[in-house]
Amino acid sequence: MLTLLHFSDVHLTVPRLGWRKRDWFSKKVLGWMNIKMLGRGRRFKHAHRVATEMIAQALQARYDGWLFTGDATKLGFGPEFERAAKVLHVGEPTTPPVVTVPGNHDYYTSGDAKSGKFEQAFSPWLEGIRVDGHRYPFARKIGHVWIIVLNTSNPRRWNVAATATAGEAQLERLTALCQQLDAGPRILATHYPLRDASGRVEVRSHRLIDHEACLNAAIKNGISLWIHGHIHRPFVLEPTADVPFPMICVGSATQTKRWSHNIYEIDGYQLRLTRRTWNPVSSDFDISHVQQLTLRSETEAAQ
Repeated sequence: MLTLLHFSDVHLTVPRLGWRKRDWFSKKVLGWMNIKMLGRGRRFKHAHRVATEMIAQALQARYDGWLFTGDATKLGFGPEFERAAKVLHVGEPTTPPVVTVPGNHDYYTSGDAKSGKFEQAFSPWLEGIRVDGHRYPFARKIGHVWIIVLNTSNPRRWNVAATATAGEAQLERLTALCQQLDAGPRILATHYPLRDASGRVEVRSHRLIDHEACLNAAIKNGISLWIHGHIHRPFVLEPTADVPFPMICVGSATQTKRWSHNIYEIDGYQLRLTRRTWNPVSSDFDISHVQQLTLRSETEAAQ
């Protein structure tokens, strides 16, 4: 039995962001206004406390591995990454194997993506098998399960739409990567979802633009389960004729009244999902949902 912690969208920040001149000529200004004036800051005012307790309990539970599907920060500032890495115990010897992928708030601007700030802060969580030295995608095996990371976050300087793409080149590398992997369930971890809670493609201003190509690549490469964050309300989608594997949105670990994370117990190709939700009255996590899922196997993928 393999046990994995899955969390996402912690959106940690600091009082002093370290603004530089060029930041004032980027969409960080709009993001800052959203935090300060439009209520986003209030929705994450307990983020540090909830994330700290989640990690403390995870360390005590001694799960076999952790999965973090992005948005460590609010605006992609260097001090935010430093705070997030400290709160989440990145690189500390007490943590189990961890796999992560950047979110759109970690790549808030093209400068943030090019700087490698996320990769520097979370480098111990980015270890794995790669293709021709490219950073993404990569794969890491924890127990009998392969965790395959596909980066879907790619910002544009002033575009405020929260759209994303994986890109043709990365999907080609995904196929080459999967050809190197041996037997075992394949969990694809992204920040962006393939579908929303109703099972439909997200609205045009918020979607994974090349969702059809991503779905085809996932089917072709024997993906057993797709997990992600980005949407802050958690949900689970069962396999369908069009999408032959389950999909799990873990939601936000720290947004007020939505704060939750998942525990996966995987036995062969059977997965038991337990959702834990923060209770501010007891200052602890309650079990809010339990569900059994069957993961897509190599035999099914080959048919």
